[in-house]
Amino acid sequence: MTENSQKQLGKTLWNIADQLRGAMNADDFRDYMLAFLFLRYLSDNYEQAARKELGRDYPDPEAVGNGGRTPLSAWYHKNPDDISAFEKPTTSSSQSICGQISQTWPGLSTENC
Repeated sequence: MTENSQKQLGKTLWNIADQLRGAMNADDFRDYMLAFLFLRYLSDNYEQAARKELGRDYPDPEAVGNGGRTPLSAWYHKNPDDISAFEKPTTSSSQSICGQISQTWPGLSTENC
């Protein structure tokens, strides 16, 4: 790609970003887009990283015993005794999620809880 075409591509992408941003502050939009790109990266690379880390312990969804389950659901099926430790709460409070939302954002409606 030539330097001129790179500049043209950069200008085009910048114009597209401006149109997407609309009335949003450029700094807020940048933060939003960086978070979005990071989540996209995680999404795209999760399975490859999990396969590398777990090696032969990585559940194969095509295996006869897995019944076509996703790798995570296959793990749940094979490790029922470890689920409570895996899903331990991230807060020390025994308060329900609705209670935590009400406490954090008092003006937010929790009528669906």
